[in-house]
Amino acid sequence: MPAIGRTYWLTEPCRIRREDNSVRIERPDGSPVRIPITDIRDLVAFDHIDINTSALSLLSRNGVTLHVLDHYGNHAGHFAPSEAMSSANVLRRQVELTADPDQRATVGRALVTATAENLRWALDTDLLDPALAALRSALPDCKDSDAIMGQEGNYRRTGWAVVDTQLPTWLRLDGRTRRPPTNAGNAFISYLNALVYARVLTALRTTPLHPAIGFLHSDTDRRRNTLALDLAEPFKPLFAERLLKRAASQKTLKPSDFETEVGRASLSKNGRKKIAAMMKEELATTVHHRALKRKVSYEEIIHLEALKLVRLCLEGTPYKPFRPWW
Repeated sequence: MPAIGRTYWLTEPCRIRREDNSVRIERPDGSPVRIPITDIRDLVAFDHIDINTSALSLLSRNGVTLHVLDHYGNHAGHFAPSEAMSSANVLRRQVELTADPDQRATVGRALVTATAENLRWALDTDLLDPALAALRSALPDCKDSDAIMGQEGNYRRTGWAVVDTQLPTWLRLDGRTRRPPTNAGNAFISYLNALVYARVLTALRTTPLHPAIGFLHSDTDRRRNTLALDLAEPFKPLFAERLLKRAASQKTLKPSDFETEVGRASLSKNGRKKIAAMMKEELATTVHHRALKRKVSYEEIIHLEALKLVRLCLEGTPYKPFRPWW
């Protein structure tokens, strides 16, 4: 991960303009914020933005990605800088590996297993143990993405039901719903999942990997960057379900933090600010890395995860998805 630059979370409508070698963000109250371009790693917009080509050009030349979330927390799209980290050797090898059914299945099974174990860790309950045992038993017989993701779906449905046992009634999922989420709990999960996807996509942009050439999701989602979807899977439980559980136990969320209608829900302005603050704090949390023998932030762990796939492509090092060791 770059030594300098950080993520800026735009939780209110704003205008983005260039001012010399700085980005000027004009907020609704009329007070502009000027940020040197060298201080920006990426931007995440939760609300409407107005940006011109001069500002986009400045972002592109400095390798800054702009992520846009829609009203319901879906990752609506992003503006990515030109490919500065491209490597023909890595790209060729990435294509070869993702075209090999055995390699794809091996990586896919590893991703789903890690995701399931991370959800069990995040919820810290033995209610998931039978479903986890069933998943581990079934995965070795899964030879393609459809079968692997089918088993993941079964486990996830059990996981979401277990999540509900740890939430107040008004925040329960009552089954996972998307596009749009139908209640407050689903709106929270959708926003956090989109933020994890954005973090992973930014991390991949700092490597020679192509984010659209994936292993697990390559045949199931043709519209998004499937490698980013793959790499986001093990991290989603650590941010989405884990932070939802924490917010419920600490009572940091209120019904007023959500805008609910019949059959749809989204975060309110204040809710978006709360989620951005929670995510920023969590990404900045550090743990001691046993191999590097130093402290690393959760943000850097995501970057290190992308580098594991680079080593898979260049060195053939087996990919072992992230699991918490603390």
